[in-house]
Amino acid sequence: MQCDELWSFVDHKGNKQWGWLALDADTREIIEAHVGRRDRERAQRLWRSLPPVYRQCAVLCTDEWEAYQSMLPQKRHRVVTKASGKTSYIERFNCTLRQRVSRFVRRSLAFSKSLRNHIGLLWNFIHHCNASLPV
Repeated sequence: MQCDELWSFVDHKGNKQWGWLALDADTREIIEAHVGRRDRERAQRLWRSLPPVYRQCAVLCTDEWEAYQSMLPQKRHRVVTKASGKTSYIERFNCTLRQRVSRFVRRSLAFSKSLRNHIGLLWNFIHHCNASLPV
């Protein structure tokens, strides 16, 4: 699995929200997403929300951000660099999300007015992408 986070705004530019994503590297399906602050608690929530089979068997590749290192079990977690290519699929998904959904562009006049709509838009895009994957 590959995990990463990306930020966007809700209501105003001072309200930065982070989208936490987990992707199955074999199927390229987004397994879980969570929106909130960028802190250890949200990293823990992402881990707990993964299906049990992933928590028991999968190895999660993440960047070097300390919240992952302190909250994910060591036997299920690998810290990798971007140059290794082990997070390339999740990074590509983040880029595609930013290209196709204007609310996720970093410096944009388009933003969600409510967190509920923001989360709904993210999940709508994830379901669309997951449904578009080859069988």
